[in-house]
Amino acid sequence: MHNLFFKHRCTQRLNAKIPRKLSLRTSALPFAFLCVLLLLLPLPSLAAQTQPERTLLTLELLQERLHTPALREGNFTVDLQKMVIDLRPENASFRDAFYQLLRKELGTKPLGLDLSYALILGDFVGSDLGLRTSLYAQAIAPIFTATEKEELARLRFICLESLANSKDCRSLLGTEPTPASEIAVFRGVLKLVQTRFNGEMKFSNTFFLQSVDAQGATFLQSTNWAETRFGRPVSFSNTKFKQPSNFQGSIFFEKANFKQTQFQEFADFQGSIFEKTANFNQASFKQLAKFSSVQWQENADFSDVRFANQAQFTKANFNQFLFLTDATFEQALIFREVEFNQSVNLQGASILNQADFSDARFSTEACLSVPGLTFNSNQAKILGNPGQIGKMFCIPTLQGNQNILRNLGQNFRQQQQVADANELEYTKQQLRLVEMSHRLTATNINSASVASLIKLGFSPTQAAAIAQRRLIKSFRNSSELLTLADIGLEKYTQLSDRLIVGESLSIGGWLLQAWSWLGLSVLLLLSGYGTNFWLVFGVGGVAIAYFGLLFWLVDRYRRLHPVPIIPTSYETIAILVSFSVLEFLSLLAIFRNAQQPWLTLGCLFIILVPVPLALLIRLYQQGRYHDLMNVSYFTEDGTFRQLRLLIGRLPVIPRNQTFRERYMPLLSDRRWNWLNYYDFSLNNLVKLGFNDIRLRDEHLPGIISALAWYEWSLGVIYITLVLWTLSRTIPGLNLLIYLK
Repeated sequence: MHNLFFKHRCTQRLNAKIPRKLSLRTSALPFAFLCVLLLLLPLPSLAAQTQPERTLLTLELLQERLHTPALREGNFTVDLQKMVIDLRPENASFRDAFYQLLRKELGTKPLGLDLSYALILGDFVGSDLGLRTSLYAQAIAPIFTATEKEELARLRFICLESLANSKDCRSLLGTEPTPASEIAVFRGVLKLVQTRFNGEMKFSNTFFLQSVDAQGATFLQSTNWAETRFGRPVSFSNTKFKQPSNFQGSIFFEKANFKQTQFQEFADFQGSIFEKTANFNQASFKQLAKFSSVQWQENADFSDVRFANQAQFTKANFNQFLFLTDATFEQALIFREVEFNQSVNLQGASILNQADFSDARFSTEACLSVPGLTFNSNQAKILGNPGQIGKMFCIPTLQGNQNILRNLGQNFRQQQQVADANELEYTKQQLRLVEMSHRLTATNINSASVASLIKLGFSPTQAAAIAQRRLIKSFRNSSELLTLADIGLEKYTQLSDRLIVGESLSIGGWLLQAWSWLGLSVLLLLSGYGTNFWLVFGVGGVAIAYFGLLFWLVDRYRRLHPVPIIPTSYETIAILVSFSVLEFLSLLAIFRNAQQPWLTLGCLFIILVPVPLALLIRLYQQGRYHDLMNVSYFTEDGTFRQLRLLIGRLPVIPRNQTFRERYMPLLSDRRWNWLNYYDFSLNNLVKLGFNDIRLRDEHLPGIISALAWYEWSLGVIYITLVLWTLSRTIPGLNLLIYLK
């Protein structure tokens, strides 16, 4: 019994302790969780400390601040920082007195106004704080200093120079001052750092003679800066415009800073003038951004800007560089009738919808720099004037930009702008040629000997460091040279164009690479890589006229002794005049269409002159002593005369009696006989002719036969080049063959 009782009492005590421990543990868990929350989440009191403590502005406080302006950065300023300024209609008496007192003080003295960290309740009509005056020199208020009068005169000069569409600029075209030519002048500095405007902000038709600083300000309602003139630097960096912002017709005489500014509604800068650099770096436009007819006198920086809606730059004028680096355009980007005087940098930009460059004008120094551009031709489009926009793209290297060139080419093929697509293809092949040239001539740092590296320009210490490094690990790109302690940036920059990294080429591989380089060079020079039919036409015209003259010479000018066999003076004049006309027209086509016309002519000279000239010299050196000396070497098909396509025709008639009866010698006594030599040259080169003219098969000097076969061989290559070029330049056929 005692043992049972003891076990029972122990069990009761044990059971009583267990719930007590459990209750302590369960009560500790919520307490620990609460502590974590208190550490992670800021308390309301801590959050409140980040907000400035503002004081309600009263008339007495306002008068006190007006009578005792603060000296800041060398300027006397009315200090209204961290104030709550109630300008709502229900506080009309304070509002009227506020404008009246400030207007009186700011108009008579060049005082600044500091509203930093303030909270403005109701609409703020800032233009009522300025001193109204005319822009005419004889009507400017005498209260202004000489410097201020010069600023006002500068505004008049800018207006008359640009003939802007703003109200005050139009009024200056008259001869008498009018109310429309008046403007509100704000003489001092305006500071709006992190100011919060709950109502509308109105600063229209105002001239700020000093700087405006609105960094971090928040405008909850619409803002109106239309026709405003900023005489000193202005900063809206990190500013938030939550409703439409109107800068239409404004003039920025100094730098304008809109870095990281957020335009959450319509942003209107139409007709504005930026005399100095405009910085919109990292800004965001969530609705329509309108920059139509804006004049940018210096650089315009829109790097890292995000346009969620349309961006309109219609009829704008960019006198300096436009930076759109890494910018994102989710909707249409419109540059219609824009004038570019310097390059447009689109490096790393993303065009997700459409970019329209229709009727845009580019100076000789301007281009669209698009390396790293993100652009998908299946989803987005780039528009421009056919035959012009394709020439405006500039890409420095082929490496890393092949996808861009392919997408741009496909974009223009889809729009049937074959000339622009071909221009991009020509650019691509030019870059490929440069890359191949670099591979053939540059020094491979993975295989070059130490002596070669020293000869290239490295010091012995640097060359030894390179050799030691590649024993451990081969170089993957030339920039890895900078990881070596002995090689500095200056040396790398000096020699980077003469270096290459990769596997070394064997002699056979180098020769194949050189052959490819030679073939690509010839294609680019003679046809623009199959993209320029008129260039091919000019090249063919030069060859046809040249060989026609040669064949006339070897056939008609045979010997002087003992019996002269020479052409008549009429025939000589006719062939020389016709040759000159054909060559002139052909050369005109080459010079109008070739990118490097003199190199094209040099290439033609190498192909056309040495071999025929050597054969011709040898022919006249050895003389001609054979039968049928007075009969032409050339025969024509006497059965019929018509325009024929002679693809399978060979330059010499077969050795068969029936062909000798069918093909009759040319009639040298006819006045029009000289035309037959051009016809023979046309047959050989283009496989097209009015008569089937061939060389006879008997008593024919081998040199003349070799000359004809040489032109015929060139003709096979030329007609292939013509057909290839036509397939790339005819719109419908081009779309069928090349568009995938």
